[in-house]
Amino acid sequence: MDTILLDTDVFSFLLRQRPEGKDVLADLYRPHIEARLVAISFVTVGELYYGAERRKWGPNRIEALETKVKQTVVVPYDLQLCKAYAKLKSGIRTPRGSHRTIGDNDLWIAACAVRHAIPLVTHNRRHFEGIHNLKIVTEAPPL
Repeated sequence: MDTILLDTDVFSFLLRQRPEGKDVLADLYRPHIEARLVAISFVTVGELYYGAERRKWGPNRIEALETKVKQTVVVPYDLQLCKAYAKLKSGIRTPRGSHRTIGDNDLWIAACAVRHAIPLVTHNRRHFEGIHNLKIVTEAPPL
């Protein structure tokens, strides 16, 4: 079974409780998870709980979040992941050769995908394009 890593945005699209056909973004990404082992980064879990705290979710929504998280493989940090993060962060360059800034959370998520050699499914194409050895799956329009 193929494994994919969901970025926080795609996991959030799929978490929403809207009927099929009523959530265009979730519907775009559903085919990418069918018959695949779905993984998320430990960073995504933190971002999801942060969003829940910020929006003051009640116990029912938190329970639904936890149920969805339990249906995935959560990629933890380890020494090799930390090395992948460092290598990615030090090697990101713009086309003109200057250092390119990518948010640390996005870089940790990318490092999880690179470390485990699995594609990253994201709707934030520009956050991840150009990262060495990162395979991106996206339905976002080209830049």
